[in-house]
Amino acid sequence: MFFNSVEFFYFFVITTALYFAVPFRYRWLMLLVTGCFFYMFWKSFGFWYYIFVIGAETFINYGCALGIARTENVKTRKYYLAAAAVGTIGMLFFFKYYNFVNESFRAVFGYLGFAYDLPHLSIELPLGISFHSFQTLGYTIDVYRRKSKPETHAGYFSLYTVFYPQLIAGPIERANHLLGQLRQKNAFDVERLSAGLKMMLWGLFKKAVIADRLSVFVNLIYGDPGNYSGATLLLATYCYAFQIYCDFSGYSDMAIGAAKILGVDLMQNFRLPYLAKSIPEFWSRWHISLTTWFKDYLYIPLGGNRVSVSRWTFNIMVVFLVSGLWHGANWTFVIWGGLHGLYYLGGRATASVRETIWKALAVPAAMSNAFKVAVTFHLVLLSWVFFRANSLSDALYIIGRIGSDLTGRLYTGPSQLQTAISLAFVLLLVLVQVLQEKGRISLYGSGSRVPAYLRAPAYVLMVFAILIFGVSNNAFIYFQF
Repeated sequence: MFFNSVEFFYFFVITTALYFAVPFRYRWLMLLVTGCFFYMFWKSFGFWYYIFVIGAETFINYGCALGIARTENVKTRKYYLAAAAVGTIGMLFFFKYYNFVNESFRAVFGYLGFAYDLPHLSIELPLGISFHSFQTLGYTIDVYRRKSKPETHAGYFSLYTVFYPQLIAGPIERANHLLGQLRQKNAFDVERLSAGLKMMLWGLFKKAVIADRLSVFVNLIYGDPGNYSGATLLLATYCYAFQIYCDFSGYSDMAIGAAKILGVDLMQNFRLPYLAKSIPEFWSRWHISLTTWFKDYLYIPLGGNRVSVSRWTFNIMVVFLVSGLWHGANWTFVIWGGLHGLYYLGGRATASVRETIWKALAVPAAMSNAFKVAVTFHLVLLSWVFFRANSLSDALYIIGRIGSDLTGRLYTGPSQLQTAISLAFVLLLVLVQVLQEKGRISLYGSGSRVPAYLRAPAYVLMVFAILIFGVSNNAFIYFQF
């Protein structure tokens, strides 16, 4: 069940009405049942049995966290933590990475001339497994570190795992932020309803009107890159940069808005990332819940920056390579992560030199900031080629073609009008987000400097744009992760 489907509209209305209608003591049960239904309805119950994967993750981490909390024996606590990590990561590996690792070994063994007989498995990836795996394991680690108290109520912990707004693609919530909110007795609030619906509307606009419309052109070009010029491939790459941003941030907006209506505040997941002036800043604005997860549960345990320069370099590269692998079982994702690691290290190594040059040139701050934003965006753009390409050979071909054939014929798709409409909406998005960055407007009402008589027509126009220009019922890109 996708957020941009008619089925979700009915689900959302019924679930929200039930939440405020049932007695408070049964709300957790109602949300638990609807969360399971929401997950099982994916592909019209075609893979309903994958609810047992979430059930297994829930059972493992719930039991291991209780075991950790009930003993002071250091060795026993470590055993429970190891059991939770092996069980959770083991399931993630089996469903997401088994075939990737298996085929990589098969290629290596074949190259060396050895037989390799482990079979390829036809496994359907459980929806959102990377997200709920990290969320449940993060909870157990926090209990082990004594940063969170264990949840003794199995129902509430299960709800923490399957809370429907953020179940499929995050944000990846922390237990000490979400669990307490799920226990709150929230009354229906008109202001929360208004704010939540506005966020959901903006998210749906970004998804259906911008991302899905751009996807038509991107899929066509990236599906067969050999037939297009470097100029066309570059245009498709620009389109993909905004497609993936609008797709994923649109989902996050809708998830945050739906939760807000229920009285639950989910963490912010995007903060205008394409306006970042450096790669480190980009990662403080993009997929924030994942970035902070890797920082807390991988980067800091590796030693963070409290180590030698060589070890810090190693830590950074490990985090980015694992981040790439988290996104997908393909070498293109690993290279994407590695590129960002090199960007990060290169940026830190040259930061003082670059600032010295800027000061020596006495360039106005506005001009230097604009240049930094443009450079950062294009570094990210280059990495998106590997993220989107169907194979490593395609990615290398696209980059080579862009670098050698920018004067070739520019193809704008089967309908120039449709492409022009898509690009016009991208320009509108950029304008809005620049104004948001400057604090001039807020589409969510709170603190907005735009009068209500202008905001109201904007919301109405978004509704009409969704109805007229929206491409409906396309899966969100991050559902595959």
